[in-house]
Amino acid sequence: MTRHHRIALMAPLLTAVGVLVLSGCGGAGHLESSGATPTAVGPIRLWPGLPPATATPNDLGPNAEQVPGIKVPGGDVRKLDPLAVVQAEVKAHPNTYSGSDGLYDETVKQLDACKQKPGSCPLLQPYYRDLTGDGKDELILGIRMPDHQLAVRCYTAAKDGGLIRIMATSEQATRVDVAGRDVIVRSVADGMPGYEYRTAWSWDDHQQAMLPTRDEIVRNKPGKGTGGGKHPAPSGAGQSVPSPKKKPPTASPSATPPAGTP
Repeated sequence: MTRHHRIALMAPLLTAVGVLVLSGCGGAGHLESSGATPTAVGPIRLWPGLPPATATPNDLGPNAEQVPGIKVPGGDVRKLDPLAVVQAEVKAHPNTYSGSDGLYDETVKQLDACKQKPGSCPLLQPYYRDLTGDGKDELILGIRMPDHQLAVRCYTAAKDGGLIRIMATSEQATRVDVAGRDVIVRSVADGMPGYEYRTAWSWDDHQQAMLPTRDEIVRNKPGKGTGGGKHPAPSGAGQSVPSPKKKPPTASPSATPPAGTP
């Protein structure tokens, strides 16, 4: 078949297709206008003459720091003694009662006695999750304190073989979750029955630390979270500031970790 013959055969087909297309546009399924597009409204800056801030609000910035005296065998945090990690921090900050390093005097004494009295050890079982996205697990620890206070701390292996704490916070926590690579801490919303605070901590590669990237107050539905309104604070959670009345003793890092390593 010559090129002329092929063109001659295709001409009727193309004409038929054109008729179908034109008839479809004029039928019941033709395009209709949805009206004018709403005008986009951008943010409006209020009080543009306000002076720039000279200090950061609260204490929610990066609190990453090297844990002194702790080496990570093979870069695997699962090989660490979790209790030794916490006690190394206590030893490095013996007179700190508030902030990211603060612990109650009573809690420090209980940590020191964990080997002899494991039933009253305030250190909860450790968890291991990849929070930084590098394919390696980080160490997540919870420490119970009086007045329903819960300290949450996360650690990652350093390139030099040491250990770096990448997150530390203390809340009247009713629940702690890991969603993806975020650590979400839920706490009581004081004076607001039926609501709770949720703070999501996320890894920031620039700061090399976990930052509180989302802080919100949300309605607590019945049957979920802390019970839909009454917010009973479970044992091991809380919000008050550690008492500075007594100095914590220097803790020994030789005690064994609690049982169970999920």
